[in-house]
Amino acid sequence: MPDRDGGLVRVRLDFAYDGTDFSGWAKQPGRRTVQGVLDEVLAVHGPGGRPPEKLVVAGRTDTGVHAANQVAHLEVHNCPEDLDRLVGRWNRMLPPDVRVLSARRVPVAFDARFSALRRHYAYRVADSPFGAMPLRRRDTLSWCRPLDIDRLNEASALLVGEHDFVAFCRRREGATTIRELQRLDWTRLPDGVLEARVSADAFCHSMVRSLIGALLAVGEGRQPVAWPASLLRATTRPSTVAVAAPHGLTLLGVDYPPDDQLAARAERTRNLRSSTTG
Repeated sequence: MPDRDGGLVRVRLDFAYDGTDFSGWAKQPGRRTVQGVLDEVLAVHGPGGRPPEKLVVAGRTDTGVHAANQVAHLEVHNCPEDLDRLVGRWNRMLPPDVRVLSARRVPVAFDARFSALRRHYAYRVADSPFGAMPLRRRDTLSWCRPLDIDRLNEASALLVGEHDFVAFCRRREGATTIRELQRLDWTRLPDGVLEARVSADAFCHSMVRSLIGALLAVGEGRQPVAWPASLLRATTRPSTVAVAAPHGLTLLGVDYPPDDQLAARAERTRNLRSSTTG
């Protein structure tokens, strides 16, 4: 039985969405957002028969970015035992570009954002002369110029590790831009599309799309292989780094530690994220 705190039960939601017609995750006045759509449904049919407490997400995606498996948590009163039935009800109410994949009780120490060990993303690029196939146009960038996968992988390997990624981030006041990039590599899929797989403990704002934008310049020969890594010495974001279009990016999933390590992980992450850079 999960831990309880003052009668509240913590519930983990796993869900997916096509980000094309959303103005990102976070609620904004007058804008259609993923959080806004979920909140509307949960307000009517929340677990326990009342609207849930604050919905906390693993990572806020930008306008146009997709998720194959996003994670959030919420707190509810008198959580029903049959969450699977409730998931079915939510999906009947939700629009077709959002689907809740599962809901389950978790310990109160579980924090969708701060307990996460790493996030995994994929970025798809079609470099054929005709670009992306019509059925994949929503999740694949049409580049229409040939890209050299060997150059892409050489440049990517030089970026892996713990660095200050200020050159690839839109800085937020009081937040560090130091991240541990654990994976960044490219594969050409059977359909000819190039796919980058990117994993890190966390990503700062625009980091993945800025990395991709810099690497595309290398892949088509406009910049040398060592150029993206040379930017790690920067102290501000240079104007030469382009941000790749959002629709090629998909959040694939989020990793968490075992239950007995959730609280320690969340505390450590909060301390790291609240530190400032020099």
